[in-house]
Amino acid sequence: MKKYGFLIFLFLGNIIHAQTSVNIAGVLRDTSFTLQSVFAKEVKRRPYIQIVYPQHDSKIISFESVTYSQPSLNRELKLNIYRPADSKSYPALLMVHGGGWSSGNLSLQIPMAQKIAEHGYVTIPVEYRLSPEAKYPAAVYDLKTAIRWIRANASKFNIDTSRIAISGCSAGGQLATLIGTTNYQQKYEGKGEYRSYSSLINAVINIDGICDFTQSESIQQIEKEVSKGKQPASVRWFGGTYSECRERWIEASPLHHVTYQSAPVCFINSSIPRFHDGRDEMIAELSKYSIYTEVHTFDDTPHTFWLFSPWFGQTVRYMTDFLDRTLKNIKPE
Repeated sequence: MKKYGFLIFLFLGNIIHAQTSVNIAGVLRDTSFTLQSVFAKEVKRRPYIQIVYPQHDSKIISFESVTYSQPSLNRELKLNIYRPADSKSYPALLMVHGGGWSSGNLSLQIPMAQKIAEHGYVTIPVEYRLSPEAKYPAAVYDLKTAIRWIRANASKFNIDTSRIAISGCSAGGQLATLIGTTNYQQKYEGKGEYRSYSSLINAVINIDGICDFTQSESIQQIEKEVSKGKQPASVRWFGGTYSECRERWIEASPLHHVTYQSAPVCFINSSIPRFHDGRDEMIAELSKYSIYTEVHTFDDTPHTFWLFSPWFGQTVRYMTDFLDRTLKNIKPE
């Protein structure tokens, strides 16, 4: 078991910020936000909040910094694995961090991954390529590859490949929902490894990630910021504004890809409306195919509520209840 540091980058969805790119081990990375800086900001308004850090539990075993893909000669993508310390087979949850598609890393998901693993799941925080390194759709291809890797290596970690879910926070929530919406759509597979395996997802948890990039109010706001010389995170990820590369903005919107093969979705939201873009419309589309959805909204919370107590514990409960219901057919008490 490897030790991990507590330096964690923040995920802020579509928030506009001054990008700070540095070259780390040959990879261009955005390090402009940290968990500590967000805590310092939020604690002024909510002095009762506390950061949730990773905890060691002897009932959970971990495998960290495991390579799952090599998209180029000198680039390896990593994931961590947490599971109960026994030999039983469990469903898997691939966990996608946020950061405006430009920053963050898989360590952001470790506290949540450890807690969910205690409930009988193999939890897998995953790294993917971010916008300073690679534009859309590289992240989508990476995550589909990670799912295929899980199936290819399931016997090593006692994973039940018939029950694989994906979760994501903020930008990670958008990505997770796109992955689960595009089941069996070859356009989104990319050319990564393990192509003989399926990238099918059986359930999705979207934590404050948008479902539609094409809503007019959001587009107008982004265009306004661009006109002032700013670069919103979505513009950096897509390589242009909606008017400049419209197809990418549509392709990346989960709302526009719902089919009868899409996975059930649990939405866990802050009280900030713009992170709900496309959610209600997507629920309506999923309902046409009788695909299950549920929504949980926290009142008066920051966007990054899942990082902090008092919201962390309830977020985990919403997640495990949904996973139990959709993957284990267990009704919450």
